[in-house]
Amino acid sequence: MEKIASFKVNHINLFAGIYVSRKDSKDGVVVTTFDLRITAPNREPVIDVPALHTIEHLAATYLRNSERKDEIIYFGPMGCRTGCYLVMFGDLKSEDVYDLVVSMCDFIIDFEGEIPGAKPEECGNYLDQNLNMAKFYIKRYKEELENNKRFIYPEF
Repeated sequence: MEKIASFKVNHINLFAGIYVSRKDSKDGVVVTTFDLRITAPNREPVIDVPALHTIEHLAATYLRNSERKDEIIYFGPMGCRTGCYLVMFGDLKSEDVYDLVVSMCDFIIDFEGEIPGAKPEECGNYLDQNLNMAKFYIKRYKEELENNKRFIYPEF
């Protein structure tokens, strides 16, 4: 069986950043998948589940209400818990979504109040949330983005 593209990336050399992980097209429609690596894989602790769940709820809410909402297909956590996937319509580069991702970070950092979608009728695990830790991870991520602007998978 052929190894999928994401397993070909040497995760030992990855740091926090925004990376294009794949582009797919069908019938003239291009979809770009971004890896938003919030922590450095295999170097830093993974994001705890309640914080990642809160990041998912807040980021998805922000993105699907943003000025680019018509381009958003999906936002959700990676199974390895080092970040999230952002899937968008368009033949895009990481630089094309930098401002959107930084604005998303600001939204999460500044968020106060009831977490959107965190009610039993709206979420399958609505109690598993941690806003303070979500803010902690996203503050660190935003600082990494602003200081290092990592957009391309490192050469191996």
